[in-house]
Amino acid sequence: MNNDDWTSASTVELWRLYDEVTAVLGRRMTAEKDKLEERLRRLEGTAGGHEQHARRPYPPVLPKYRNPKNPSETWSGRGKQPRWLKAQLRAGKKLNDLLIDRQSALRPRRTG
Repeated sequence: MNNDDWTSASTVELWRLYDEVTAVLGRRMTAEKDKLEERLRRLEGTAGGHEQHARRPYPPVLPKYRNPKNPSETWSGRGKQPRWLKAQLRAGKKLNDLLIDRQSALRPRRTG
């Protein structure tokens, strides 16, 4: 259909054409989706050739450094340094100054 056919067609004819086009597109999209899903199922069945194993559980990482201004803020030494730690380092503290003393924390407390 050339451009003159579009402009000379009635609204009813254009709506009928629109309905036909959307029906054909809907069927083609459904068929394409079915083909892609079947392909995905085949790929998932052959991926790696063995079962996926669950990742082994890692023990929780204990905090290693503590903010002296706010003892509830801690850092394990992994990942990005928190803001409070960067501020302490800029203020002249060393990482060793912020270490949590494990020996005193692990000692049993005496009740008197």
